[in-house]
Amino acid sequence: MPGTEHDGDTMHQSTSGHHLGLRNNHKQLLSAHRIFCAAPPIQRLRPGRPTHSAIDPITLLATAAISAGIAYFATAYIDIEKNTDPTGAAEVADEAQVARGELEADDMAAQIPPGRPGNLTPDQEVKLREMWSATLDVFGVAHETDHTESNGTSTPSSEAAPETKKKSRMSLFGKKKNRLSTASTTSDGDTNDKYGQTKEFQQALASQTPEQLREAFWSMTKHDHPDALLLRFLRARKWDVQAALIMLVSTMQWRSTEMHVDDSIMSQGESHALSETLSSNAAEKKEGADFMAQLRMGKSFLHGTDKDGRACCYVRVKLHRQGEQSERSLERFTVYTIETARMMLRPPVDTATIVFDMTGFSMANMDYTPVKFMIKCFEANYPESLGSVLVYKSPWIFQGVWKIIKGWLDPVVAAKVHFAGDVDELSQWISKAQIPKELGGNEDWTYSYVEPIEGENKAMSDTASRDQVLAERKELVSSYEHEVSSWVAGEGSGEGRSRIAQRLAENYWRADPFLRAKSLYDRTGVIGQGGRLDFYPGAASASSGGHHDEVD
Repeated sequence: MPGTEHDGDTMHQSTSGHHLGLRNNHKQLLSAHRIFCAAPPIQRLRPGRPTHSAIDPITLLATAAISAGIAYFATAYIDIEKNTDPTGAAEVADEAQVARGELEADDMAAQIPPGRPGNLTPDQEVKLREMWSATLDVFGVAHETDHTESNGTSTPSSEAAPETKKKSRMSLFGKKKNRLSTASTTSDGDTNDKYGQTKEFQQALASQTPEQLREAFWSMTKHDHPDALLLRFLRARKWDVQAALIMLVSTMQWRSTEMHVDDSIMSQGESHALSETLSSNAAEKKEGADFMAQLRMGKSFLHGTDKDGRACCYVRVKLHRQGEQSERSLERFTVYTIETARMMLRPPVDTATIVFDMTGFSMANMDYTPVKFMIKCFEANYPESLGSVLVYKSPWIFQGVWKIIKGWLDPVVAAKVHFAGDVDELSQWISKAQIPKELGGNEDWTYSYVEPIEGENKAMSDTASRDQVLAERKELVSSYEHEVSSWVAGEGSGEGRSRIAQRLAENYWRADPFLRAKSLYDRTGVIGQGGRLDFYPGAASASSGGHHDEVD
């Protein structure tokens, strides 16, 4: 409906005037009603005349008319107060504001999904408190707690004063073998340990010091709210604290000792892979070439958002052929893409959408090994990170493949998989204006890889500046842990956690140039300075949605 700012002002004045008029009429009618009700009857009873009513018909009709008028105006006034936006424009505006990160704090709070910071039930608060208590125990951070059990699930704790920190870690479950066995099984009897995380948990406690585990956790946190990170694991394990702790610690073990996420994949990045392609070492050259090949062809890439504001990862399945890249390079590229997508998450959006473009798919493109690895990543190491999985234009031959893959998936993950046969069906999740033309949408955008620029990571050699920012982060981490410790001990409300979490997020983005190598998305302006996001760089905000998000 066309209109201008002037039209909006006129409409506002008109509506305000209507409200004022209704209020005045309402007062006048109430006053008249009181007068009529209090006044004596117009016609008095006369002796000897038959009586049918104490009120003559004229009074009765007048009173009825006034009462009806009051009811009408009161109803109209209430309806206007309740429905100030009958066109639904406000709802559309809110969706756009969520995507752009422009909602006020109260509006944003209303958008927070359940089980996240700011939207926890009392029982979930208790579970989070228990989770923090157990996590601090693993880190060797001194704190007081009453070790209260909740709903039959106890928080792992040391039963005796430890002689050393290492003994403290190993005694977390030392005398609680029965609890450890139940920690790997959910309440409904389904196993949660199909990836052997209990063993990884025990290996982590045996091989790493509390301080190493602590550093691994805060390295993994990055710009996330620390509570939000723990809550991911709690939700994934149905609020079973011990099972969530096992999952968390095994994930830190996987990141630091198996995949080397932060000290290799993300810190070295694309520029290192490019330099490896020039290596005289055949194995290194192969790894670098395989990694760069996947980037250059756009086997998978991040672009835009879905209707819920989630970052979208597109996987062009026809570009994969078994054996063309090494298993190691496929895994590193997968983790690199997931970690880069994490850089694009801002509250209240904490999940991403994957679109598997099956156009041109044949069995030559089918490779179960990387599929299994991707499933493990999301189920075991990046819990509660998938918003939806969209399988686009899958041919009939994929039906048999899907039956196999579905059998590997956790039911919760499988429920997030949807099939779209054409662009109209795909537009149920992604606006057609933001679906690339390659997939039948209206967005005039094509993936094109921008090569690393020489010297783009020179900040990483500025160790003095890096150490200064990291020293500030260390102090913030200590402050956060102190706030949590007081909260766990019942000595405070823990309200300061959100304030410190905000400062930790801001600090991370100052530290980011020293820790994470530049990516394609930094070079193209999707990820800007200080963590600023622009999912559609270079596009007019009116046509693309102009998704600009600041650090929350």
